[in-house]
Amino acid sequence: MKTIRVIPRLDIKGPNLVKGIHLEGLRVLGKPWEFAYKYYRDGADELLYIDIVASLYGRNNLSDIVRKTAENIFIPLTVGGGVRSLDDIHELLRAGADKVAINTAAIHDPGLITEGARAFGSQCIVVSIEAKRIGSRCEAFTDNGREVTGRDVFEWAREAVDRGAGEILLTSIDREGTGGGYDVELTRRIAESVPVPVIACGGCGKPQHLAEAILAGKADALSAASVFHYHYLEQEAGEENFSEEGNIEFLGHKRGSLHFMTDKITPMGIRDVKKRLRDAGIHCRDHGASPANEPTQGNDHRLRNGQPLQHRESTAPY
Repeated sequence: MKTIRVIPRLDIKGPNLVKGIHLEGLRVLGKPWEFAYKYYRDGADELLYIDIVASLYGRNNLSDIVRKTAENIFIPLTVGGGVRSLDDIHELLRAGADKVAINTAAIHDPGLITEGARAFGSQCIVVSIEAKRIGSRCEAFTDNGREVTGRDVFEWAREAVDRGAGEILLTSIDREGTGGGYDVELTRRIAESVPVPVIACGGCGKPQHLAEAILAGKADALSAASVFHYHYLEQEAGEENFSEEGNIEFLGHKRGSLHFMTDKITPMGIRDVKKRLRDAGIHCRDHGASPANEPTQGNDHRLRNGQPLQHRESTAPY
């Protein structure tokens, strides 16, 4: 029986954690490293950081945020957004990432997948596919769902794996941020067509969506954002000053009352998610950090696939 991973997704714009619907209409929610630390302590198996405007603006500025996050988080961290070269991959790995997600650059230059896999190992290369239904087809999009590529999603997933991708991050643009559930059919078709793990992303809003993506969609991992972020905001996030790179109205007027979301989103903590998965007969890890097992010098409990990680600056062979 495979072990399912639960992976909170944190979309970044500038210095802030943001969340939108269909990858648009972004609300600033808080500081990403604070959410990341909470999720780590609550038992997340991995974390996913995506700079959602990096390709649009031609920038790659996640390194500082990754370094700040990696100081206190000791589970695998996948980072994407604006990755255009081997140097970009190298920089993010040295900053503390364990894996790098590539979308736009991989579409424009598929050879980057092969080069990255050769230089750093396939386990470090995640190809991010943003999928949208266009009539009877499913097409891959780039630039955070803004640009049409005309590429068939299923053909592109197979090519990406053939070129060396060690994992597929599959985001349904149609479902993303809606709380309407994962695109189970899309996920299943991708999972059945490639021999590497597939992470389902986009649409999780209710408890039943979790098991559906695994049992019917055959996903190897679940990535979600809204259900975790709004649960965190309900529980303990406080007021701070935020850069106005993003819509901060939510922080000022709605952050303390999330009832406007409950018709679509049921906020859930990671421990609750894992309990529900186990109740459905799905195997997942039951661990979370605590002061007693927080890593110190000579006592590093970081895990990748259940095994201790090396120091972050030596997790890839460069």
